[in-house]
Amino acid sequence: MSAGTLIFDLERVDHMSKSSLISGFYKLSPKERLQFVKEFAGLTDEEEALLQNTGSLPLDLADRMIENVVGAIPIPLGVAVNFLINRRDYLIPMAIEEPSVVAAASYAAKMARDGGGFYTSSTPPIMIGQVQAVGMKDPYAARMRILQAKEEILKKANDQDPVLVSVGGGAKDLDVKVIHTSQGQMVITELHVDCRDAMGANAVNTMCEAVAPLIERVTGGRVYLRIISNLAVKRLARAWCLVPKEAVGGEEVVDGIVNASAFAAADPYRAATHNKGILNGIIAVVIATCNDHRAIEAGAHAYAARNGQYTTLSTWEKNENGDLVGSIELPMAVGLIGGAVRTHPIAKICLKILGVKKANEFAEVLAAVGLAQNLGALRALAHEGIQRGHMSLHARNIAIAAGATGEFIDLVAEKMVEERKIRMDRAKELIEQYRAAGTI
Repeated sequence: MSAGTLIFDLERVDHMSKSSLISGFYKLSPKERLQFVKEFAGLTDEEEALLQNTGSLPLDLADRMIENVVGAIPIPLGVAVNFLINRRDYLIPMAIEEPSVVAAASYAAKMARDGGGFYTSSTPPIMIGQVQAVGMKDPYAARMRILQAKEEILKKANDQDPVLVSVGGGAKDLDVKVIHTSQGQMVITELHVDCRDAMGANAVNTMCEAVAPLIERVTGGRVYLRIISNLAVKRLARAWCLVPKEAVGGEEVVDGIVNASAFAAADPYRAATHNKGILNGIIAVVIATCNDHRAIEAGAHAYAARNGQYTTLSTWEKNENGDLVGSIELPMAVGLIGGAVRTHPIAKICLKILGVKKANEFAEVLAAVGLAQNLGALRALAHEGIQRGHMSLHARNIAIAAGATGEFIDLVAEKMVEERKIRMDRAKELIEQYRAAGTI
């Protein structure tokens, strides 16, 4: 089926009867798909041209990364500065559309630098792969039989990836648990796989697939799911810092941050926003390097609720000198090889800017970035209110959306901030006023 046929068929029906049920859409070229989308959605020639302008990501490469490609969407890429981690300086590439995040991370890193910067550690890059077995009359005995066959299962898993094993990785251990579900008891085998410098999803999933028949034979049950877990509790990254009270704005500000941390630790409604601030920084770096930000975020939130109540990933305390001390711990399943990490041209440049050599180092840097982002947000809340810096940047976005261009973006934004009226209608009013006065 050609794009012309698809478009011709579409033109024969009115807007209300258009259908998204399309046979063979994936067989079309990106330009043919875009032509169809243009007709379906009523895109202008200018909008079509914007979608075709994929910049540093060639369209043919994008078409090989995901399905049904019609273009690419650029995200602003900034660089956070001032980071001193384990006595080494880093520049932090961050891809994000939200204003103030990069600035806050840079400012917080500068405050932490006065206390020696950030210090980090991490556990080995162990990911968990789960194999679900059902239908056994004796699930607890089946668990014992799997444990008895442990060495055979691990060997079968490692046979799937001799390259990973040759560099010190591979399946290292396994656990087995019986869980009670609405569908009855299930026996879950969990492979512990050292993924080295990869995130590991492909390797772990392949191993789980390979050992499934063996688990069925041992247990007499039926295996269904065989997949990695994104709750990577064995692949943790940690960071901590000491921020002198003078650097953060005085002991009263320290008290405000500590109280804000305690509030979040005790209340899941506040904890969700507290942790979102942490992930603002982490996810921006993860996106810049084309790692799996969905896995990181899912793992972080699940880890925050691992004890039965959702709570904070970080903690802020005041030491005996009145200085601020922060710490963070969370799962961090990131890689330097595999997937889009080494495919996307900008991701490769971002990794070069970051300068990390191992996945564990990358994970530790991300933990430090998350802690810095958290510090920046909490200081703003405790000292001046979150709106002051954030809204000035938000006002610029509103001004642009309202139609301001060039130097007049800042003119409109500054006026809205001064008036404390950061709204689309006010931005349009100001633009009209400037135009009437001949300013624009």
